[in-house]
Amino acid sequence: MTTVEICFLLVYFAVLAILSLYGAHRYHMAYLYYRHKYNAPRPGPFVGPLPRVTIQLPIYNEMYVCERLIDSVCAIEYPPELLEIQLLDDSTDETCHIAAAAVERWRERGRDIHYLHRAHRKGFKAGALEEGLRSAKGELIAVFDADFVPAPDFLRRTVPQFADAGVGMVQVRWGHLNRGFSVLTQAQSIMLDGHFVIEHTARNRSGRFFNFNGTAGVWRRAAIVDAGGWAHDTLTEDLDLSYRAQLRGWRFVFLPEVVSPAEVPIEMNAFKSQQHRWAKGSIQTAKKLLPEIFRSDLPRTVKIEAFFHLTNNLAYLLMVVLSLLMPLAVEIRFRHGWYSVLLLDFPFFIAATLSVCTFYVASQREVGMGWGQRLKYLPFLMSLGIGLSINNARAVLEALLGLRSGFTRTPKLGVVERKRRWSHLRYRGGWVGIQPFIEVGLGLYLSYAVWFVIDRGVWASLPFLVLFQVGFLYVGLMSIFQGRRWFRRDVPEQIAADPA
Repeated sequence: MTTVEICFLLVYFAVLAILSLYGAHRYHMAYLYYRHKYNAPRPGPFVGPLPRVTIQLPIYNEMYVCERLIDSVCAIEYPPELLEIQLLDDSTDETCHIAAAAVERWRERGRDIHYLHRAHRKGFKAGALEEGLRSAKGELIAVFDADFVPAPDFLRRTVPQFADAGVGMVQVRWGHLNRGFSVLTQAQSIMLDGHFVIEHTARNRSGRFFNFNGTAGVWRRAAIVDAGGWAHDTLTEDLDLSYRAQLRGWRFVFLPEVVSPAEVPIEMNAFKSQQHRWAKGSIQTAKKLLPEIFRSDLPRTVKIEAFFHLTNNLAYLLMVVLSLLMPLAVEIRFRHGWYSVLLLDFPFFIAATLSVCTFYVASQREVGMGWGQRLKYLPFLMSLGIGLSINNARAVLEALLGLRSGFTRTPKLGVVERKRRWSHLRYRGGWVGIQPFIEVGLGLYLSYAVWFVIDRGVWASLPFLVLFQVGFLYVGLMSIFQGRRWFRRDVPEQIAADPA
């Protein structure tokens, strides 16, 4: 090998080593889950009367789902004199009229429900929640996003956890109203199941920090205030507040047996904008809070898990680098024999690829899926995660460089059944820019590598290359197709960066 080839491969395997470390962390999560899964919280009885609860419903231009949300929340079973509902509406379209009419209808039925409309969007969702909190009467604060449909027994199953005065927040598991709509919604549902069932349970029941997910949870008002309140200097206000509250000593509880169903995005561009916001917000939160976490007297295990949790999206940057290096690395290694290729790829396969399979198969087993359902979507799931690399790597870079970006909401279309047409609906994903064409270009570049390994019979590298090839081509082509002007009927809703 030449010196250049050696240096190239050293960089290549350094990237693999770091990715394998994050992959191995998934094994650790699965281990913690199975070790602690039966350590379920057992709340004691309330001493004294039940607490007053305020349910906050932050919405922004949600004409297709706001009425469904209001109806489901008003059907929640709790003593009426102890339940207050706030509809926090920042809408600028006909959602205002639909929501106000629904609120008035329930007020006439005796519900303590209030319609609060802001003429500005300062702080976005965090700003709306903070403003609603000023007039809220509840000791406990529940939050639901517009696409959620909570069950009538939601409060009956979550409020008892607050019998422990040290509990600051209770989060329940998300369900998926439109899981079977498409292969994309199936994959998203599996991703979310892994996050909630495995990661949340493992972190919570092993004593690590975990986070409120922005919706389908209940806060103790005192915990919000003690942690400094809602802040909007990151795109993940829920993650930020969660870590600040736990740093202050508040304990959180996760209830995986309580499920609150919601929609997942059915359109690729909407899905990508959601992932971009989550990836950027997590790195912003890491920059903001990791120094304080490391300086604290928390146990080392809590600090290490916080690092992996908050920096996990850094792996997307490395995935882009790996995608560029992999075809050239295969060609270089081909000249040095079959066994070298096999032996060098195998550790990465075990640490990274198999860890994803183990993680998501375990989560699907826990939610009651059969073996066929567990395995059927795994190859596509891995490809989809890889295909998101450019999108999420851009988000990570923006966060690392301190760049402020426009806030693009995740559209909620109220589409659950596959037969329902949706291309004519408003609130679609963002316009197609140059990014999808870069994704397609990278997919074509990897297609050359696939042809190369098939032509040379280097079969050990073929599975990895195909996963990368399919992932980038699918994400890029779907973004272009669904973002074409003829397919769209409206201009997407994008808001300038928060002026505050």
